[in-house]
Amino acid sequence: MSEVEMLISGFFTKDGRKMMRVSFMRGKNFAEGLLPDGIIDRSEGFSQEELDRLEKFLRTNSGEIMEQAKTINPIRSWLKDK
Repeated sequence: MSEVEMLISGFFTKDGRKMMRVSFMRGKNFAEGLLPDGIIDRSEGFSQEELDRLEKFLRTNSGEIMEQAKTINPIRSWLKDK
């Protein structure tokens, strides 16, 4: 896979579960997944093999990614841009 950027969201609650979204971008291609489920639920431009590798990455690194998400403060980030 060529260079892929990853963005992580802060936590949100869906159906009573604490979750977060992880986005992978490569040019115009994207894939979006959810943690702690470790699944890609939306994508465009990535092959099935690449999606399988991204899901494996999510499951393998879920603890570290979720720790990073704990440090995200959307209000502070929004104010910083103003």
